[in-house]
Amino acid sequence: MRGLWKLILVELKLYLREPAATFFTIVFAPMLLLLFGTIYGNKPNPFFGGRGMVDVSVPSYIALIIISVGFMGIPVATAANREAGVLRRFRMTPLRPEAYIISNIASYYVMTAIGVAALVVVGKAVYGMKFEGNILSVWAGFTLGSLAFFALGYLIAGVASTARIAQAVGMIAAFPMMFLSGSAIPLEVLPQSVRNISRFLPLTHVVTLMRGLWAGEGWAEHLTEVAVLGGVLIVGIILSARFFRWE
Repeated sequence: MRGLWKLILVELKLYLREPAATFFTIVFAPMLLLLFGTIYGNKPNPFFGGRGMVDVSVPSYIALIIISVGFMGIPVATAANREAGVLRRFRMTPLRPEAYIISNIASYYVMTAIGVAALVVVGKAVYGMKFEGNILSVWAGFTLGSLAFFALGYLIAGVASTARIAQAVGMIAAFPMMFLSGSAIPLEVLPQSVRNISRFLPLTHVVTLMRGLWAGEGWAEHLTEVAVLGGVLIVGIILSARFFRWE
């Protein structure tokens, strides 16, 4: 257990040494919030059900952080470690392979949580963001969404032969979802034709779940989102375990 904690700390330090990963995880979403918050403010708007733009953007931007880590952080770092022989050498250490996987997932989860915390602090301190949900419930939704996209990230890392290919696949998959799911642009602003497409994107269900829980809605009102993300998590784990390669 002691070795596992040390490994998690090492993984966190390595993550923070990557400027691009740190930017998209911790800085990108708060920066967008400051930009659009300055433009639109956070006055109650009937268009958003009486909530302000920042009130609905913060839970939506959580999905941005999740997909940034899941589709751009995990695949690239994992594929790069495999190319450099890090994964192969790790299997020769006294620690079990499971220790690497657990520490890897834990470090990404912690960094994602730090990004969310930075986003919430900016929303509350600068714009007086409203929060009407239950903290534990929102955290559970965040965890479900994060793990589902982490599983997909490891799947991308497993099927991609190089880090460059993993980066390309992750970005090609991530950016359309960001703009069509309601995570970057509120769903209410999108035309109906786009919203019809967005229902088939897993990130849309993260956005819908987080916005609902953030506003105080119960889990019973989001069974579809839970089922979709739970299914993505299970399928992602099965496929990523099937295609994961140490060398």
